[in-house]
Amino acid sequence: MMPSAKLAELGLELPEVASPVGSYVPAAVMGETVLTSGQIPMVAGKLPVTGKVGGSVTLEQAQKAAEACALNALAAAAAAVGGLDNIERIVRLCVFVASAPDFTDQPKVANAASDLMAGIFGEAGKHARSAVGVAALPLDVPVELELVAQVKRGA
Repeated sequence: MMPSAKLAELGLELPEVASPVGSYVPAAVMGETVLTSGQIPMVAGKLPVTGKVGGSVTLEQAQKAAEACALNALAAAAAAVGGLDNIERIVRLCVFVASAPDFTDQPKVANAASDLMAGIFGEAGKHARSAVGVAALPLDVPVELELVAQVKRGA
């Protein structure tokens, strides 16, 4: 099943690509690879949650934020390569989690994004990953995500 059809089957759609707020582009293509800039959990132009995970942000809220970041990253990548169906496979995710000092479940936050990729792309959605705890992220978001994907030849 094509990724766009699987996305629709899951009841999801790609959001509008957010305009950069700095000196960067949302995604860059290099040969048969597309890399995204860090994507934050904007939903319909708003941040549904801010703060530190393990502090004012629960694990469940952070997982929802990670899913939003993943959809935003897919939107940026898809826009750069002419559509979601031109993405062959997900190669790598790097998930940054703004964490309270004693929070150590960053992989559980990142799993939400990883599971979404596998749900959309099947085996081609399984990827290498880093889940990194950080002191702070832009706009006080709890999660930020970068994506690297392989583009279909000729796309």
